[in-house]
Amino acid sequence: MYLKFIDAYKSYENYIELRLKAQSKRAIKNRFKVQILPYWENYDIYSAKEIDYLNWQLTIEQKNYSYKYKQALHIAMVTFFNFCKKFYELEKNIASNVGNFKRKNEELKIYNHWNYEDFKKFIKNVDNLQYKRYFECLYFTGVRPGEGMALRFSNLENNILKIRETIDGRNDKTTKTRLIGSVKNLSSNRDIEIDKQLNNDLLELKKLYIKKYGDKNYDYFIFGGIKPLAPTTINRHKSKACEKANLKPIRLHDFRHSHATLLVENNMNIKEISRRLGHSNVQTTLNIYVHADKSQEKRVINTLNSLRLN
Repeated sequence: MYLKFIDAYKSYENYIELRLKAQSKRAIKNRFKVQILPYWENYDIYSAKEIDYLNWQLTIEQKNYSYKYKQALHIAMVTFFNFCKKFYELEKNIASNVGNFKRKNEELKIYNHWNYEDFKKFIKNVDNLQYKRYFECLYFTGVRPGEGMALRFSNLENNILKIRETIDGRNDKTTKTRLIGSVKNLSSNRDIEIDKQLNNDLLELKKLYIKKYGDKNYDYFIFGGIKPLAPTTINRHKSKACEKANLKPIRLHDFRHSHATLLVENNMNIKEISRRLGHSNVQTTLNIYVHADKSQEKRVINTLNSLRLN
């Protein structure tokens, strides 16, 4: 049997077309186009050997990419060869046999965040009510930025935010409006209880929209009204407030990290934090947010010193 890698990949593209979200498809196609097909396109999938895969890994290693990106490339290849095993009777998965890229001694990734005092300084300097409420929602719920932008008032009920959709990174070519799609994964589909103050503040926005647009029955976007707030404008308001508050800017996604860190530092149950964030498993939450820092180290030493005195 003989089948060129590129021909098998074209079938694989058709396979994922109806099975993956738009963002996932774009990411996979880009990985193949940039890092995989230039090397593999003329290989016969039945003749490819483990040494070929290892040699490809060596070419990728020379490009000094992050481990996370290299891992994504490996997963893409494992999934592709599994597809070939299923539909083209390929005997083995050479990517699985060789294994993932080796993790080098990289520094622990530090996630930027604001503590509560930082956030209070920041939010005082946001002068537009819609954007103020959006930033408060990110900080006090941990929703992803796109999840927050996609929220409508039908998603708010009895102090519960129902996270069901997210804003896509692209605009619809016909309507020029932001595309709205399903959330990242099954665990991202979740209900988040919010504090009373935030709930009341969000409902006040609804009153403003009804007064402005005159339609009581329209399902307005919580942040934006007729259409969701745009990321570029959100970031402009964020940067302006950071400058006025003399704070180092953080990314929109770092508001999510800030929420999680706030809960961890206040000894909230890690399972509930994980569920609230929409992580698929608790280990993800632990790996990202529960790591050693100087304050935790000091608590350990103080405890040991106390024990030694008894």
